[in-house]
Amino acid sequence: MILTDSGFWVALGNRRDHHHAAALAAAEHWAKEGFVTTWPVLTEVAHLLVARVGVQQALDFIDAIAKGAASLPPPPEDALERTAHLMRRYHDLPMDLADASLVILAEQLGEGRILSTDLRDFAGYRWKNTRPFNNLLLP
Repeated sequence: MILTDSGFWVALGNRRDHHHAAALAAAEHWAKEGFVTTWPVLTEVAHLLVARVGVQQALDFIDAIAKGAASLPPPPEDALERTAHLMRRYHDLPMDLADASLVILAEQLGEGRILSTDLRDFAGYRWKNTRPFNNLLLP
């Protein structure tokens, strides 16, 4: 399973996005492995698509996720405590809820491959405190 960040989904749903072509190519290339994301990412993507493109694109995104475009594993019981710890640790970037949820998901799945347009933050974040992410969208 490949982790997916908000920027990937927004680029995929917005033809005018600078990373649209890269997101399309990555979606096609990595689809066989499957995609995984979190509820905070979904919330962020739906908000950004409505604001930047329109309600229909947000609905298309939600429909695609509902039909299996990505899986949404339940968060671990200590997710809120871990989120607060991570956001404090990376306060200088700063880390938001969606990014913290992806670090927690990486730890939960033992997977650090991600599709993200966020080069700075995911280059600095570490899952399991020491493991770097491998951004497959913008290496």
